[in-house]
Amino acid sequence: MSDAARTTARQEIAFCAQVLAKGGATVLTETLRGVEQPDTWTAYPVGEVFDPQSGAQWFYHCHDPSPGAAEHGHFHCFIRPEGKDGPIHHLCAVGVDAHGRLLRLFTVNQWVVGDDWLEAEATIALLPRFDVHMPQPNYLVNRWLTAVLTAHEPEIAALIRARDTAIAGHRPQDGGAARDSHALEVTAEHRLDGPDPA
Repeated sequence: MSDAARTTARQEIAFCAQVLAKGGATVLTETLRGVEQPDTWTAYPVGEVFDPQSGAQWFYHCHDPSPGAAEHGHFHCFIRPEGKDGPIHHLCAVGVDAHGRLLRLFTVNQWVVGDDWLEAEATIALLPRFDVHMPQPNYLVNRWLTAVLTAHEPEIAALIRARDTAIAGHRPQDGGAARDSHALEVTAEHRLDGPDPA
């Protein structure tokens, strides 16, 4: 990914947020539109956000509420390279606060999302395919999420490699498979809530 493409993606992140803000909205309010009180760990929006041309897919879910928690929830981003009925591969999760502001990118162990396992380099090769051009739940939300993954592609690639390293080094106490071990959930994280969250 070129520096110019990453710069353009950062501009796109800001543009989408600014346009939404003109209507008093955020990526989060649009993702949860029509939901009065979101249920924790329920995937939103109801139904799928899946782009049949790119194979990109995502959903959002909220965390268990806890006082003072900065993160409201996160977007899980996937690719289905062979189409809707084919294998699904998790790329990363994008954590946001209650105002839809970026907080972190992270990867998870396989049991968390139950995707079809793909080694790091093969997963990284799929990152450029995450391009969601769908009207639902909101076109600007889809553009924003696409731009987030584009702007942070090198960081996400590093997280995916760190995911495999963490899993390879994990030794479950029960002697089972590391990818099934609930003792290992988040495998790597990159914070975005510094001075320049885009």
